[in-house]
Amino acid sequence: MDTLLRNVRVGLRNLRRAPGFTVAATLTLALGIGLSTTVFTVADALLLRRLPVRDQNALVTLWGEKRRGGLANYPLSLTDARDFVRQSRALQEVALFGYEGATAPFIRQNGGIARLHRALVSGNYFSVVGAQPVRGRALRPGDDVIDAPRVAVLTFDAWQRRFGGDPEILTRRIELYESGLSYEIVGVMPKGFDYPKGTEFWAPMLSSTTAANEQYVAADLIGRLKPGSSRASAADELTAFFRRDEAPRFQRDLNGSAQLLPDVILGDTRRALIVFAVAAGVILIITCVNVANLALVRGVGRVREMAVRSAIGADRGSLAAQLLTENALLAIAGGVLGVVVAANAVNAFVMLAPPGLPRLNEIELNATALAGAIGITVLAALLFALAPAIVVSRADLQDVLRSDTRLSGNRQSRLTTEALVAGQIALALLVLSGAGLLMRSYLRLERAGLSLDPSHVVIGELAFPSDQFNGAPQQLALLERLIARLDSTPGVVAASPAVALPFSGTRGWDGRLAADGQTRDQAESNPMVNMEVVSPGYFDTFRIPILRGRLIVETDRSGSPTAVVVSRSTAQYFWPGADPIGRRLRMGWQGQALEVVGEVPDTRYRELKDARSSIYFALGQSPFPFAPTMLAIRTSGAPAQLLGSIRRTVSETAPGLTLATAAPFDTFLEEPLAQPRLNALLLGVFAVAAVALAAIGLFGAMATMVRQRTRELGVRMALGATPGSLRGLVLRRGIVIAAAGAAVGVVGALAANRFLAAMLYDVSATDAATLAMGVALVLLIAAVASLLPAHWTTRIEAVVAIR
Repeated sequence: MDTLLRNVRVGLRNLRRAPGFTVAATLTLALGIGLSTTVFTVADALLLRRLPVRDQNALVTLWGEKRRGGLANYPLSLTDARDFVRQSRALQEVALFGYEGATAPFIRQNGGIARLHRALVSGNYFSVVGAQPVRGRALRPGDDVIDAPRVAVLTFDAWQRRFGGDPEILTRRIELYESGLSYEIVGVMPKGFDYPKGTEFWAPMLSSTTAANEQYVAADLIGRLKPGSSRASAADELTAFFRRDEAPRFQRDLNGSAQLLPDVILGDTRRALIVFAVAAGVILIITCVNVANLALVRGVGRVREMAVRSAIGADRGSLAAQLLTENALLAIAGGVLGVVVAANAVNAFVMLAPPGLPRLNEIELNATALAGAIGITVLAALLFALAPAIVVSRADLQDVLRSDTRLSGNRQSRLTTEALVAGQIALALLVLSGAGLLMRSYLRLERAGLSLDPSHVVIGELAFPSDQFNGAPQQLALLERLIARLDSTPGVVAASPAVALPFSGTRGWDGRLAADGQTRDQAESNPMVNMEVVSPGYFDTFRIPILRGRLIVETDRSGSPTAVVVSRSTAQYFWPGADPIGRRLRMGWQGQALEVVGEVPDTRYRELKDARSSIYFALGQSPFPFAPTMLAIRTSGAPAQLLGSIRRTVSETAPGLTLATAAPFDTFLEEPLAQPRLNALLLGVFAVAAVALAAIGLFGAMATMVRQRTRELGVRMALGATPGSLRGLVLRRGIVIAAAGAAVGVVGALAANRFLAAMLYDVSATDAATLAMGVALVLLIAAVASLLPAHWTTRIEAVVAIR
C-alpha cells in the first residue's frame, strides 16, 4: 500500500511537470470514453435490455409482402387469419393485432378532447406474448367477441403520463369522442412494452367493431414459435397459405414475412445503433492509439531519467509500476471527464431522438452505463500504458547513459508510430465516408420533390360528435357544408377533406382497381393504390397540376357517373403509353364503374421516400362506408394567424364539430426526416471526433520525427539544405502517411458502407464523389497538421544540432 501511495504521489508530481501532455492525453481520453459510454448507454436501453415478455426471441410477427415490391405489409382478413392459425405447424400460439398499428382516436378527457393511441388486438394477445400486468388483469378471449363489455388495458407510460399514475386507475373509463364507445380500464402492463409501436391502450378487436363492419377488419399476426421451429419456417408456412389453390389470385403473388418481435420494435434503429457502436469503437481505438503514442514519446524522452533511477537501485519492475501508475492516473482522469461528456451527450441524444424511438424514456446514464465506462477506462489504461512501460523498462542502461537518447530515435519505433497514425487515418476515413453518405442521403430526402406545394397549407383533424353524426352519409354531407363555409372565410384560398395525415404510411386507404377487359386473375394481381376522397378544392389546396383532362368539379355528385382522377403511374400501369381520359376502372373485378376524367402527377403525400400511385374520388360520390376526417386548408397569409377564425368556422358549422388539432404541413415533415437527420448528425459527430483525433496523432508523429531527427536536419542544413526544402521534407512525410492511411480507408469504406445501404436514399453506398471528398478532406487536414512541425525545422541551428 505504501509503495502504491508513493507511486501515486510521484505520478501526480510528474504529470504536473508535463501539463501539455497531461491535458492533451486527458481530454483525448475523455472524448473517446465519453462517446463510447454514450453509445453503450443507448445500446443498453434499446438493444440489450429485454422486453417484459416471456422468451422474446420466440415471438414473431407475420404479414404478407408483395414479391415485386408492391406492398411491404399486406394484412389478413379475419377469416384468412383464423384459417392460417388452424393450419400452422411452426407456431404453438398465435394472436392478432390491427395491421394499421396504433391509431389515435379522440377521447373525452377532463371536459375536453384529447388523443390516446389505441391498438386493437385479439383476446389472447397478452397470453401469447407472455406479458403480465402490474395492475389489474390483461385481456382475455372472452373480451374479444362482438357485443362483449368493452375493456381496455393501459401501457405503463400512458398510466403515468396521461393519468398521472392514478392509484384508482381501474375505476376509470376511456370514452371515444367520435364513436361514443366507452372502455373500462381493467389493467396496466409493465414498463417497456407498447407494441404495436406507440400504443397507449389496447382494446379487444371484435368488441370494438360491429357484425356489419367485421368484414373490414384487417390484421397482422404475432405468434410464438414451437421448439425447433424457426422464423423462416413460419414465413414459409404463410407463403404456402397465400399460394393455396383456393386463395384469391392477388394472394398468390404474396410472400409471407416473419420477423422477430425485438427486431420489429427497433426497426431501422437497430441498424443505426450497430453503425454508431462500430463508430464508437473506432473512436476508442483511435483514442487509445493516440494516447499510447503520446505516452510512448514521453516515455522515450524519459529513458535517461529511468536509467539514472535504475543505476541508483530501482529495479525494472518498480520502474514499470511507476509508469503504469502515471498512465492509470491519466485513464482515471479521462474516465471521470468521459462520464461528464457521456451524461451531456445522452441528454442531447434524448432531445434530438425521433419521438417514435422505442424506449426513449428509458435511456439514461445508469449504474450499468457507469460500469461500462469503468470497463472502458480500465481497458484504455491497459492498452495505452502497458506497451510504453515495457519499452522504457527494457532499455539498456549503459547504452542510455553513454548516449543522448532524448535526441535520438529508433527507426523501427518511428515507422511503427507512423503505421499506427496511418491506421488512425484509415479508420477516420471509414467513419467520415459513412457520415458523408448519410448526410447526402438526408439532404436529398429533405429536398425530395413532393409534386405538391406545402407552403401556407394547414392540416387539421376533425372530431365528429358521435350523438349527431355517426354515419358516413351524415358526415359526408356535413363535410360539404363545412368546405363551403371555409371557402368563404377571409384568408382561406382553398380547402378540402383528406383521408389521412401527411406521411401516414399504412394509415391511409388502399384498394385494388381493375380495368375494363381484364380477367379476374389479372384484376386480382393488380397492385394496391392509394385512395383519396376529395372536394374540388383539393388540387388548388396543394397546387397539384393537371396533366390531362379535368379535375373533380361540383357536379361530380351522387346520381351522375362516378368520375375519378388518377395519378400518372396509375394511368401508365393500366394504359401504358395511352391517354387514360374516358377510360373506365372498377372497384374490384366486377365492382362499381369509375370513369377517368383527369390525370395528375404522383405525389409524396403518403410516403416521403416513394411517390404513391393514387386515385381521387369526389366527396359527393364517395364509395366508402367511412368519411375522411382530415382537413387541408391553403391560406393567403401565415397559417398561424388564421387558425382562430378557422376553428370558429368549424365549430359554427355544427354543434359539437371540433377542429381537434391543426398544424402547418411542414411540421409533418419532421417525423420522416427525424431518424435520417439523427443518423447523419450522430455519425457526423463521430466523424469529426475521429478526424480530429487522427490529425492530433499525425501532428504528434511529425513533431516527434522533427525532435528525433534534429541532428540529421542540422547536418542537412550545414550541407546547404534550405528551410523550404526541410519544410517540404516534413510536409511530404505527413502527406505520405495520410495518403497510405486514406488508401487503406477507401478499401475499408467500400466494403463497410454497404451495411449503410438500407439507411440511404437516392445515394449509392459506394458513391465515388463522397469518397473523393472524404479523401481530399483527410489529405487537407493532414497537410495542416504537418504544417507546424514543418515550420519548426526552420528554427533548427545547424551548429547546435550537430553538437
